[in-house]
Amino acid sequence: SPETRRWLQGTEQESASGRDKRATASRLKTELGGESSTAAAGELRALLERVLAPAAGTGGGEAAAEALEWCRCLLSGGEPWDSFVQAVRAYDPATLCGLVWTANFVAYRCRTCGISPCMSLCAECFHQGEHAGHDYNMFRSQAGGACDCGDSNVMREAGFCKRHRIKSNSNVPCVPKDLLMMSELVLPQFIFSLIQHLREGYNEPALDLPSEKDLHKILQVLEPHVSFLEDLTKMGGAMRSVLTQVLTSQQFYKDLSSGVGENACAKKSHEKYLIALKGSGLAFPEDKIACGMQEQGAGTSTLAVQGLAGATATSGQGDSSDEEDQDGSQGVGKRKRVKLSSTTKDQSIMDVLKHKCFLEELLFWTIKYEFPQKMVTFLLNMLPDQDYKIAFTKTFVQHYAFIMKTLKKSHESDTMSNRIVHISVQLFSNEELARQVTEECQLLDIMVTVLLYMMESCLIKSELQDEENSLHVVVNCGEALLKNNTYWPLVSDFINILSHQSVAKKFLEDHGLLVTWMNFVSFFQGMNLNKRELNEHVEFESQTYYAAFAAELEACAQPMWGLLSHCKVRETQEYTRNVVRYCLEALQDWFDAINFVDEPAPNQVTFHLPLHRYFAMFLSKAVKCQELDLDTILPDQEMLMKLMIHPLQIQASLSEIHSNMWVRNGLQIKGQAMTYVQSHFCNSMIDPDIYLLQVCASRLDPDYFISSVFERFKVVDLLTMASQHQNTVLDSEHERSMLEGALTFLVLLLSLRLHLGMTDDEILRAEMVAQLCMNDRTHKNPNPKSGIIPGSLSFESVLSAVADFKAPVFEPGGSMQQGMYTPKAEVWDKEFDPVMVILRTVYRRDVQSAMDRYTAFLKQSGKFPGNPWPPYKKRTPLHPSYKGLIKLLHCKTLHIVLFTLLYKILMDHQNLSEHVLCMVLYLIELGLENSPEQESDEEESAGGQERCHDSWFPGSNLVSNMRHFINYVRVRVPETAPEVKREPPASTSSDGLASSQNSGTAQVFSLVAERRKKFQEIINRNTSEANQVVRPKTSMKWSAPGATPQLTTAILEVKESILSLLIKLHHKLSGKQNSYYPPWLDDVDVLIHPEIPRYSHGDGMTAVERILLKAAIQSRLNKRIIEEICRKVTPPVPPKKISSAEKKTLDKEERRQKARERQQKLLAEFASRQKSFMETAMDVESPEADIAMEVATSEQHVSEAIYDCVICGQSGPSTEDRPTGLVVLLQASSVLGQCRNSTEPKRLPTTEEEQIYPWDTCAALHDVRLTTLQRYFRDSSCLQAVSIGWEGGVYVQTCGHTLHIDCHKSYMESLRNDQVLQGFSVDKGEFTCPLCRQFANSVLPCYPGNNVERSLWQSHSNKCMQDLVQEVEDLQEQLGTFPSETNLSKEMESVMKDIKSTTQKKYTDYSKTLGSPDNDFLFMYSVARTNLELELVHRGGNLCSGGASTAGKRSCLNQLFHVLAMHMRLYSIDSAYNPWRKLTQPIQNKNSEQLPEVPVLYRDVSSLLLIQILTMPQPLQKEHFTCIIKVLFTLLYTQALAALSVKCSAEDRMAWKESGALRKHTSSGEKSWEVLLGHVITELSKGKMYEEGETEELTVVNPDSVECYLQQFCLPFLRIASLLQHHLFGGDLPSCQEDEEFTVLASCLGLLPSFQSAHQFTSASCLDWPVPAFDMISQWCSELDSFGDRHPDQVKALLIQEPKWDLPRLLQLPENYNTIFQYYHRKTCTVCTKVPKDPAVCLVCGTFVCLKGLCCKQQSYCECVLHSQNCGAGTGIFLLINASVIIIIRGHRFCLWGSVYLDAHGEEDRDLRRGKPLYICKERYKVLEQQWVSHTFDHINKRWGPHYNGL
Repeated sequence: SPETRRWLQGTEQESASGRDKRATASRLKTELGGESSTAAAGELRALLERVLAPAAGTGGGEAAAEALEWCRCLLSGGEPWDSFVQAVRAYDPATLCGLVWTANFVAYRCRTCGISPCMSLCAECFHQGEHAGHDYNMFRSQAGGACDCGDSNVMREAGFCKRHRIKSNSNVPCVPKDLLMMSELVLPQFIFSLIQHLREGYNEPALDLPSEKDLHKILQVLEPHVSFLEDLTKMGGAMRSVLTQVLTSQQFYKDLSSGVGENACAKKSHEKYLIALKGSGLAFPEDKIACGMQEQGAGTSTLAVQGLAGATATSGQGDSSDEEDQDGSQGVGKRKRVKLSSTTKDQSIMDVLKHKCFLEELLFWTIKYEFPQKMVTFLLNMLPDQDYKIAFTKTFVQHYAFIMKTLKKSHESDTMSNRIVHISVQLFSNEELARQVTEECQLLDIMVTVLLYMMESCLIKSELQDEENSLHVVVNCGEALLKNNTYWPLVSDFINILSHQSVAKKFLEDHGLLVTWMNFVSFFQGMNLNKRELNEHVEFESQTYYAAFAAELEACAQPMWGLLSHCKVRETQEYTRNVVRYCLEALQDWFDAINFVDEPAPNQVTFHLPLHRYFAMFLSKAVKCQELDLDTILPDQEMLMKLMIHPLQIQASLSEIHSNMWVRNGLQIKGQAMTYVQSHFCNSMIDPDIYLLQVCASRLDPDYFISSVFERFKVVDLLTMASQHQNTVLDSEHERSMLEGALTFLVLLLSLRLHLGMTDDEILRAEMVAQLCMNDRTHKNPNPKSGIIPGSLSFESVLSAVADFKAPVFEPGGSMQQGMYTPKAEVWDKEFDPVMVILRTVYRRDVQSAMDRYTAFLKQSGKFPGNPWPPYKKRTPLHPSYKGLIKLLHCKTLHIVLFTLLYKILMDHQNLSEHVLCMVLYLIELGLENSPEQESDEEESAGGQERCHDSWFPGSNLVSNMRHFINYVRVRVPETAPEVKREPPASTSSDGLASSQNSGTAQVFSLVAERRKKFQEIINRNTSEANQVVRPKTSMKWSAPGATPQLTTAILEVKESILSLLIKLHHKLSGKQNSYYPPWLDDVDVLIHPEIPRYSHGDGMTAVERILLKAAIQSRLNKRIIEEICRKVTPPVPPKKISSAEKKTLDKEERRQKARERQQKLLAEFASRQKSFMETAMDVESPEADIAMEVATSEQHVSEAIYDCVICGQSGPSTEDRPTGLVVLLQASSVLGQCRNSTEPKRLPTTEEEQIYPWDTCAALHDVRLTTLQRYFRDSSCLQAVSIGWEGGVYVQTCGHTLHIDCHKSYMESLRNDQVLQGFSVDKGEFTCPLCRQFANSVLPCYPGNNVERSLWQSHSNKCMQDLVQEVEDLQEQLGTFPSETNLSKEMESVMKDIKSTTQKKYTDYSKTLGSPDNDFLFMYSVARTNLELELVHRGGNLCSGGASTAGKRSCLNQLFHVLAMHMRLYSIDSAYNPWRKLTQPIQNKNSEQLPEVPVLYRDVSSLLLIQILTMPQPLQKEHFTCIIKVLFTLLYTQALAALSVKCSAEDRMAWKESGALRKHTSSGEKSWEVLLGHVITELSKGKMYEEGETEELTVVNPDSVECYLQQFCLPFLRIASLLQHHLFGGDLPSCQEDEEFTVLASCLGLLPSFQSAHQFTSASCLDWPVPAFDMISQWCSELDSFGDRHPDQVKALLIQEPKWDLPRLLQLPENYNTIFQYYHRKTCTVCTKVPKDPAVCLVCGTFVCLKGLCCKQQSYCECVLHSQNCGAGTGIFLLINASVIIIIRGHRFCLWGSVYLDAHGEEDRDLRRGKPLYICKERYKVLEQQWVSHTFDHINKRWGPHYNGL
């Protein structure tokens, strides 16, 4: 229509303004609703095509914004956008939350409410729901997720939050048609334009390197489009359903994108789409038949041909093994034997994609562009719409293979994996949906096939067994696919869907799938093969084993556990049969492929046998839960023999690795051995292996099995009665540990019942006990087994049954304890099971630790004093299916081994240990406990001698074999052996034989030969049944032990039985003859009630007694024989004849042993000394700690202080040319600056309102005061009127050890050359004290003084005050001479440099003129001030406790004063300005200069004190010190009066003035505060002091409160002065009550002439005026008056107020950590306004900082480091919000301090991994604060590292 055309031209002239757009939109909307709808629709389409054309879109941001503006207008039909959004929202049936989040978002998971384990809630829904008391935790999302609130498929409705509880559809009105009419027309084109953009932007990368920059560019252009879609999804259900309709409608897609039609642009984009499809190796089938149906010609598919080149077309089920063999023989071309059930199905899965709607193509591009975050979020935001959810899931499954291919190629596979899982976990966690997709889209086939394909790309030939001819292929663990866990998303999806019963059942019923899956598992069978290095050490230690263990756990074991969880009841027997059947087929194929006959290849081991483990675990389930008969599913004997070989090989290799036989393979092999038994892996690795061996043992011939074990462990040759032997396969140093290994393995095998009859609860309990016995455990890890799901008895109740909770303890050393569980006494008594402990220990030392704890328990409870042996624990009865296992205990082979070992131990042969004996006895005891029942007919045979066929043992029952005497044994021995010499002559030998006619000589027994025989029998039996040819013996590599020529046969006279050997052992162990006496002779009851507690714990003797008792109980015959043996008093064991050569070696051994013991003893002694020393030296808290450090504490009659140098060990005085120094640590400190003058502590802000402003800190106020003084007075005098160092002051501390300074220099040199990584930086002068290892960074020279003066100082002089004042003045006038150039003075200068460089420049320069000497002067006396003030803080802010200094002998203040004094004497004070004059003589004011001096009343008295002391020649005399104190006290008192006078009201002032004037001239006028106060008021009234209005008043102005005020005012000075006196002159500080502190200190300082009785004491009585008081006061006040005339506003502000500082404290933290976390973890940083990745907060001042954030970096310093310098002068204490840990920064180092927030079990939760609620631990916080205040971070925390300014 013409109007339209005209209108279109109009818009083209100028892109229509907003109003026009709105008008157009509303006009179109009405037209569409009316008659001419078709015309309007055409118009709309044309408009949209123009606006959304890709050409316009790529034109930049404006065009895109313009297009979106149009869309908004059109959608809302001309209404304002916001009101449209409101209108749509009204129709939202919000039953689901569906909030989508990305990685690192903090969400919650509640196990109480969740049905699916993946259930998660956003914080808002969680806090709105009711989860108090539930088992929930907070977690940090790794891959992103979505909120499940409102979805009853995933969680129980009780847990829904308030918003999503309302069941909808009752009250949500129907959506009016016209509201969304425009959306339905506009959105298809909008989405199509988005797809066109994606098509345009994608260029098929050349050479497989995606041009990532281009992709990013396109994505940025499209950012607004996708955000717009995302906003639409947030409008609620109504809009979502429109979007769903658009996305899934096939019609829209066909119309717009098929590329048919005249639109050239659309054509081009369609072509690009086809190219992209082809480039991805995907076909676009031209015919429109559904994907899976058509048979595909090989030509259509590009990849099908290559991908399946190796596939055999046979279907997987009908394969017989012959076919396999032929297959394999065709060479390597066929090596990838891909067996997929049918090619077509497989091609359709892998290579065909057909897009039928927008959603499908949108997902295709999302994958192509590697899952951009925005797109993922949009696709997920749509999920609350049910129709969409189903369509999207199907689409996702359809693209699954394509996802895998893209993932494999991706460079950012990690990010991509996370995004994939973000999507798939939302789809597959829902059982209903998973089932539907499984049925309709072949989900399982697709997943398994895709996994198989993925792994096929990295297969290599297996080198296991027969390297040349092996046909087996395994994954290569070195490939990126495995190393980077790229397969993780696919496997995790697979595990996820297998958790649904309906899906798992389909899987277990589908034979084809099981075949494919076993094929997949077999790729991992035998991966990461280790070959033992026999010659040199391997040069490159491969770390592939991480990948291998992770792959087996994730890709094989976890799906297996998933499947097993559905095989719990009888009805599921069929599934187990299926799995076992295909598993065995796969195993048979594997044995054939690696060409395995019967001997494993030597020196190689793989820890990965997933097929064996599948087989084992399904067997176990079958017997335990499904009541299947084991024999119906077990294979034949030959197969069992093969099955047992590889798991047995692993057990033997573990023993070899622990015996250091694999050292040349590097550390990684130990790593593998440890991982194999480690808690997360053991139930998928070692447990199934041992169970499988138990099954094989219970079904195979016991003699065969036992001899196999000893042969695998290579100890066959050791098992001979001869005293010497040759071992062909093992070095003698390894024999002992391998023998221990073999026996331990047998004990494990025979006594473990994990899969043989224990219930889940019993298993859980046993596991828990084993873990607790090794070490106390925290709550999170007493039971590490991932596979055990706590059974009917939950985890908590078992835990409380076996363990007691120990609350966290705090040691002053600061080592942080956590809340621990420790085993109850009865657990040690009855349940401690060493076998379980051995099975579960990763480190051998854990077994020792368990035994030590057991020993300690027995000692403590008085059950056994000595060193106990591991106790014997009764076992759970065996499940009937496994009864065959007992045969092992009752087979001759084992009995011969036991007999031989007992004999060897008794005869002291070499290479046997107590451990061997322990295991032998354990095996005997196991045999007695589990004896077969047919022992009744023993009586009749008792008459005649028992006949025996082969001359070792008559039968196979241990009980009867124990009493069987063996007389002679024939042994093969080397020619040199002692036995050969003693062979009896032929005649006697035959006589001997004749006389004992019916016990012949026992044969030489060869285990290997026996085993061969048995094996042959079994093989022949099997083969004759199957009448196939006997296999050729390939490996006859073993040599019979008799083969070596220099062996000869000897006959040994033995004449022992197992019983007699045991009794002799008892004698040997006890060291007494006839120590064994059968207990039943005294007390017959023993036989009836054998369970006697006294036998349950004890050592070897107890074990022997227990065994003999059990043997006697089991058979009367045994009882009688034991009694007989005991009657024949056994002659002592004959001393062995030892050849001289042997003697030599033995002596050598013995000598070595002794030397070793001596060395151990010395080391132990040294260690204990050091320990006791450390205990005393490191104790920060104890003033009494009397340390062996003689720092200037020699008695008084010695003339000089003697120092010990801890490096060269010499003692001597410190001299000018060889000075001694104290080891000190200098550190800048701002702790003092944090004091505040209020007692209310600051809290850490947790809301926007509570912010902290640092106005009232000590540092801030001192700063302000100095600046004000500098405005009005002369600079040099200002810098003497105050102290600095409240911030960035230098604190000096020492450990008290001294060393010669030259020794120290050489020590530092040696540290510098030492390449070891130290935790400190030697270049910065840091070192650790050579004796106590305390951290230090400088040496403070000791002043060579003698101690004699100390005694003189105490004597009171009788000079009068005036003389003393004069003397002091004269001493000050003496110029400090430049010290002579001695070593001492050089050192003093260098330490002064160190002190200056310790703090930052800004903390030392306060003068207005740069580099003025006044600066240094101020800095030096302030260092003294800082150290005194800090000591005061450490004493708790007052001196009431008295005693020596807290640091005791570790105080270095005396030496520090000498160094400072020497430097300060160099700056002479101009005598005209000397404050001493002003204090002691009335002088007239010469007010000539423009800037006057600081008035005396404005000066800080403590600073004056330090200036006076440090400018006097050292050593100072006590009388002069006292004189200075007295003079300064008069000034201080006057300041107090002035401050007081300002606080009074005007009337009070009048009253005081008058009452003072009355008493002015009484005798004691100068010592009465009323008089003096009156005088001060009179004098100050002359100026403008009192003019400004009223100020805060003292509440009650009565004499008491005034006296109290004055005392409080003077106390800080008195404290500092007392400390100073204590350090300069020695002498203890008196202790006192708080209220008498003033009097005690005053008398201590000599201010109080003599103690008056307390009630009439006033502070004024301490005054001692050098000149008439009133003159002095008038002079001082007049200075203020004249200043007040010029600056009336400042005169009062500068008066020194009552200085009352609280002790420094850290911020108070809230009770619950969540309070902090919720406020700070989303908070934006004030500097960069972003939300930091690692937020942290300073616990000193509450500043919020970005840890490691590059955003806030300034000149290469990151924000935390910067803040630590500004806030703490280099010390920072930060709480890391996301980790709940506290980190300490100290200078250039940092350390993790630990956490002050613990969970309900007293444990930390670092990184908030477990996300349990955390609560403040006040004790820990106190410890932290204590370390901060006492500056001991460096000493207490051990793990420091450099931070390189990057925190």
